[in-house]
Amino acid sequence: MISSSRRGFLRGLAGVSLFSAGGCFTPSPRKPGQKVRLAAVGIMGKGYSDWTPMLKTGLVEMVAFCDADATMLEKALRKAKKDFPGLDLSKVPFYTDYRKLLDDADKLGIDAMTISTPDHVHAPVAIQAMKKGIHVYVQKPLVRTLWELEYFEKTARENGVVVQMGNQGSSLDSMRRCTEVLQSGILGEVKEVHVWTNRPVWPQGKGVADWVKGHPQGDPVRKGLDWNAWLATAADRPFLDQYPKDADVYDPWNLGKNVYHTFTWRGFFDFGAGAFGDMACHTMNLAFRGLELGGVSDAICTKVVSQNDVAYPLRSIVKLTYKERDSKVRPGARLPAVTLYWYDGDEKPSAELMPKWAAKHEGKVPNTGCLMIGTKGQVLMQDDYGAKCAIALEADKEFKDVFKHEAAKAVARSIPYCNDKPSSAGDGKSTVEMTGFAEGHYGEFVRAIFGVGPYYEQTHSRCFSDIEYCIPQMEGILVGCVAQRLPNQKLNWCSKTQKFDVAAANAFVKPYIREGWKF
Repeated sequence: MISSSRRGFLRGLAGVSLFSAGGCFTPSPRKPGQKVRLAAVGIMGKGYSDWTPMLKTGLVEMVAFCDADATMLEKALRKAKKDFPGLDLSKVPFYTDYRKLLDDADKLGIDAMTISTPDHVHAPVAIQAMKKGIHVYVQKPLVRTLWELEYFEKTARENGVVVQMGNQGSSLDSMRRCTEVLQSGILGEVKEVHVWTNRPVWPQGKGVADWVKGHPQGDPVRKGLDWNAWLATAADRPFLDQYPKDADVYDPWNLGKNVYHTFTWRGFFDFGAGAFGDMACHTMNLAFRGLELGGVSDAICTKVVSQNDVAYPLRSIVKLTYKERDSKVRPGARLPAVTLYWYDGDEKPSAELMPKWAAKHEGKVPNTGCLMIGTKGQVLMQDDYGAKCAIALEADKEFKDVFKHEAAKAVARSIPYCNDKPSSAGDGKSTVEMTGFAEGHYGEFVRAIFGVGPYYEQTHSRCFSDIEYCIPQMEGILVGCVAQRLPNQKLNWCSKTQKFDVAAANAFVKPYIREGWKF
């Protein structure tokens, strides 16, 4: 059995700089047994769409499954049988408690791991895996609290592992191209950004808090669910199964049948990071990269609807201030401080902020997106992932697709595309077509473990969402999540000391960790 020594070999490969301007590529054929030995923690839903694209690369073999809900194994195997004809995964070891999986990591020879669990379990699993030299693909948000974020970065650097956060839009060439355009300085000085989403589409708000508090006795735990393992580090509490049809709970997409499991955990402070943690890793991605955003100095939640002490609000607006900084892409350029406004729950910026867009679209703002306002023009992302981007400079009468605008077309290429094509559809324009984009992000992670694929100078890695990028991006998001819990209070944040200037905010920096689940 190849175990820890093999992981050391793969860590060495991952550190070798083999840059290819042509984009991601498949490494040379290897001897039998050199595939990445992959374990999946969280195996259905997002979990299934995380580990299966890696299996499709032909560069990995599954050596372990883990899910607190044992009923997910049968579902995953049944689906995989259709998706991978001829591949028998029924003998892959299965665990409900990730601690036992990690105890057996050397015996199983695990090289890499996908972590697709509720948010509060991301850091405990990933950090302990990285300490064992295991490379980790972690779904967004990378972690749930600021303390975990610092711990995660320290552990990743000390152990030299490959990390990729699951904001899959990072692999889209349209997003990468628009990042290049923004980094060129084409918009002049950008001091204002607006990011918005229709989430939450799951139950949260005061109705959820009232229901939970009103049912302290709990419900019988579902068959197959290891409730203790599902809770993991979180404070002990009774299992709650489902809301009745007449429960006064916000549920716009009829997703609220379950109280905690599955999926509806996301709105709870103890388990998720709300709409901000769920979507900002996608919707802020372009602005964070394109404007080279870095440290957050302060945050204030200026609007909140249905505030409570159990779950995130139904709607909110948060204002973040990003510090002035030196450009890493344009040596000598000093970039101004940026005020970034976050809107969730279908709150949106005014159409008056984007008059050239509003004039051509009946005054309507896209349902989700990101607007960057500069002294020389604007860039508008009209989706969650950066797949559809448009630009309007001062002299323009309307927005044009980033691939079609003459000034944007003149900006030199600097970031490799995953497939080295002019767009996701190969037709020279932005697209919301997602075919293959996930495989690109996942394949990038697997190839990085072997030390092949393009080397990204901006992340000093072969993963475009490695720690050089995702740690500072997550810091701003998590500072915003704390602000949502203390509305109308300006919170100054010091990254160096890991403290706010408001005592009540500091209570949310570190998670509760149950005895027996420390990491």
